[in-house]
Amino acid sequence: MVEKYVIIVAAGSGKRMKSQIPKQFLTIAGTPILMHTIKRFWNYDNNINIVVVLAENQIKKWKKLCREYKFNIKHIIRKGGETRFESVKNGLRGIKDGCLVAIHDGVRPLVNRSTIERCFSAAYEYPAVIPVIPVNDSLREIINESKSIAVNREKYVIVQTPQVFQSKVIKKSYKKKFNPIFTDDATVVEHSGYPIKMVDGNIENIKITTKVDLIVAEALFKNYSYLI
Repeated sequence: MVEKYVIIVAAGSGKRMKSQIPKQFLTIAGTPILMHTIKRFWNYDNNINIVVVLAENQIKKWKKLCREYKFNIKHIIRKGGETRFESVKNGLRGIKDGCLVAIHDGVRPLVNRSTIERCFSAAYEYPAVIPVIPVNDSLREIINESKSIAVNREKYVIVQTPQVFQSKVIKKSYKKKFNPIFTDDATVVEHSGYPIKMVDGNIENIKITTKVDLIVAEALFKNYSYLI
């Protein structure tokens, strides 16, 4: 049996949300977002190893929230870094080879079980797996301040998390120095020469970064069926 890990990156400050409370600690359906996110993976496999990466100044608050909400799903806390890249690197500490490692945004509490299953299942065969959804809006490429051109949206997809990797691959890839082209974990792995396998995500799996996202997520949580 291959051991599974999920690193949940939740070290954000909530600047884009314009909230004094870090967005991962805001509540949806009466529960902090980060707790919902952790539950998604625990419900998928209650033997999964859960690593939560938090900014150092948020750890005390998180532990207090866990007591207040009687949240007792077992997880390891790692300190975040200055960048997401550094936070993931810290989260990878102690993970051995021969495992499967998912990396997920702490503010994506709407990932469903099917998406998680597809990602992990494909990772047995492929070194790196990402969930994607189609682009529904029209797209234009900006050429300069006065010119843009329409592009074929069928050639593009929207990338989500969890992104799942064979542990040897992701650990080796994160030995690199940070590069601004690293927009997500798959980019880091791709830059190390590994191919990326795409699987279907779920459209509700939004990343909560604005107040509008929070309103949408609250509405979606009224119907739990899609999380199955």
